[in-house]
Amino acid sequence: MSQVRDIHHVQKSRVTMEGAGVRLKRAFGVVHNKLDPFLLLDAFGSDNPDDYLAGFPWHPHRGIETITYMLHGSVKHEDSLGNAGVIESGDVQWMTAGSGIVHQEMPERSKGLMIGFQLWANLPSSHKMMDPRYRDVKKKDIPIVNINKNVEVKIICGEVDGIKGPVQDIITDPEYLDVTMKPNSTFKHLIAREKNAFAYVYDGEGMFSPQTPKIFSKDDLIVFETGDAVEILTSESSLSFLLISGKPIEEPVAWGGSIVMNTDEEIRTAFAEYRNGTFLKFEK
Repeated sequence: MSQVRDIHHVQKSRVTMEGAGVRLKRAFGVVHNKLDPFLLLDAFGSDNPDDYLAGFPWHPHRGIETITYMLHGSVKHEDSLGNAGVIESGDVQWMTAGSGIVHQEMPERSKGLMIGFQLWANLPSSHKMMDPRYRDVKKKDIPIVNINKNVEVKIICGEVDGIKGPVQDIITDPEYLDVTMKPNSTFKHLIAREKNAFAYVYDGEGMFSPQTPKIFSKDDLIVFETGDAVEILTSESSLSFLLISGKPIEEPVAWGGSIVMNTDEEIRTAFAEYRNGTFLKFEK
């Protein structure tokens, strides 16, 4: 019999400014043993273009993966690998920086609300200097599973009811699900015991563990304890949330802005290389 995970802790996202002046909500941006291998989750949502049009001009990454998921609106991107395009509503950009990549992400003016998320996932020391790679996942390629007509699950990465998402062969074996539940419904999902897991509510409200009968709502980050499954329930309201899990790396973390390595010396080396033009080890 599976052990349903209880809640380790809950925190509310906080407003911050990033890039050239983008107003967003940071769910977390810390090194935490219950969030490992994940480092950061930002949510951006606004109907005011002044909050996001400044964007994220050219900047470097090394040692991590960045995952951008757009619900509404679009972001234009370019990178040092020669990739260029637009992440549209429902699309995902899964970028593995590895040894180094330089890119920019520039939101485009949207009619109505722009909503999206960016997740940072750490890479183990064995893969921090791997060749960078880029995956552009279109909305049409993301499978949707409907459970009892009450729960809709978009599978970006991972598996639900035998159906796998399009992003595979990732080092930390992550799972990235976008779940929407109708009122008075239940969603139970198995997650391997060795993985850390969290949920981020972006709309509605619900209960995230039978052991902790408390309602959580928009902008809440729910970090789970160890277990084999999660069980989420709704009552009078609907609920939409991201459910993300992955295998912890359990290695030292040295974090310098957009670069994450294992030691401070590696961080200094990365920025020195960026300044002197030797940062990119793999180019188009």
